[in-house]
Amino acid sequence: MIGLRPRQRNGNGNSIPSRVHLVGAGGVHMSAIGQILAARGHRITGSDLSASDYTNRLVALGAEVFIGPHDATHVGDAQLVVATAAAKIDNPELVAARDRGLPVMLRAEMVQRLIADRDVLAIAGTHGKTTTTAMVSLMAVRAGLDPMMLLGGDARDLGNINVRDGAGRLAIVEADEYAEAFLEYTPQIALITNLEADHLDYYGTEERLFGAFRRFTERVKPDGTLIVCADSPAALAIGRERRDAGARVERYALEDETAEWRASRIRGNDHGGLDAVVHMNGVDLGPLSLAVAGRHNLLNALGALAVSMRAGVDFHRAAAAAAEFTGTRRRFELVGEVVRDGAPITIVDDYAHHPTEVRATLLAARQRYAGRRVVACFQPHTYSRSTYLLDAFKTCFEGLDALYVLRTYEARESADKGMDAAALAAEIHHPEAQYVASFEEAADRIAADLRPGDVCFTLGAGDVTELGPMILDRLRGTGAAR
Repeated sequence: MIGLRPRQRNGNGNSIPSRVHLVGAGGVHMSAIGQILAARGHRITGSDLSASDYTNRLVALGAEVFIGPHDATHVGDAQLVVATAAAKIDNPELVAARDRGLPVMLRAEMVQRLIADRDVLAIAGTHGKTTTTAMVSLMAVRAGLDPMMLLGGDARDLGNINVRDGAGRLAIVEADEYAEAFLEYTPQIALITNLEADHLDYYGTEERLFGAFRRFTERVKPDGTLIVCADSPAALAIGRERRDAGARVERYALEDETAEWRASRIRGNDHGGLDAVVHMNGVDLGPLSLAVAGRHNLLNALGALAVSMRAGVDFHRAAAAAAEFTGTRRRFELVGEVVRDGAPITIVDDYAHHPTEVRATLLAARQRYAGRRVVACFQPHTYSRSTYLLDAFKTCFEGLDALYVLRTYEARESADKGMDAAALAAEIHHPEAQYVASFEEAADRIAADLRPGDVCFTLGAGDVTELGPMILDRLRGTGAAR
């Protein structure tokens, strides 16, 4: 499998038992752990409620993955159990492990064990983690540094992989803040892309969330570097606190002219992305040209450049890798096109599920697809997020020509935790949101609505990704409307 070397590493990897069971094996991060361990010669079992591309990757490496309800028998003869943070304490596999006296650790603990002998580059933040981590990884690979990579999505430019077990000194990790997972890591270089309210189903308050980020920055090694986005007020404030405490802190920004890392002369290019000139401490480093759309991706690239250069990549190699970057899976990903009356109808899928992400994606859509009608189908991710971010959801879709809202993707929640999709749709008036209760209804109505020249986005972190192909089937006449 691309990015993995079938071998047993010396050092820390040898402290992991030979038989490991993964609860929630289909999660992108859990799958990465399983892929590394399987390629290193461990015998892996796992379980998940449904099959996916990530469970299939484990099976391809020889793992046995049980699909369906969790069951104590799935633990088998495992010597260690690793669990996703979403697994409840009464999960029968976790109960069985505890009853048998087996060690149980959370996903982030295992990641830390895998990366303990490396120089860790940890990318954190509310938005942009996956893209920025993938950019840093591509820069390091193209510079010949052969890094380890653990990513919260698939890096298209590295072969559609979410994990890479390189032999170099660097481990590049997407540092997820949910359930304080990133507090397991001890980075040499840490980056915060931005910071605002999210995951309040776990943290309860914005203050507790921000406190976790403060503790994350305190885990940077004494001789390490913290890099923060100065265009994010909360990230900048945390950076100032660490600088005042004596830590080495650098800032990057498009707006803040006092930041060490800056971009200027920003303009659109023929690839649908942006060109700019990069500066570090007022010195011109050179041009940067991106094929991915949006100012948010220029900001991601600037942060990735800062991390990569501090890790030893020279600017020209890093900029060349950034120019090559086409994105990660489910980030502004083209699903397909159908031509009608000489004009394309374009379907694009995007992971945006927070109002800030939605707004950034739609601004990028207006840049990339200027002059075209833009339609979107949004799937809320968890009931609580729709509730505590309601005011932002009311305005983040402005500028769309039509909006559909699909039933909520529950993830780890029950419906009593907040507002469902129908109630959210009733609150959105610019444009007037139309609620669609099922995938079939959504595909039928959207396909009937789309006109030659239109662009349709499917938006959300759940299974809304399945909708784009259904719409294409109807447009092509291969999926009969009902």
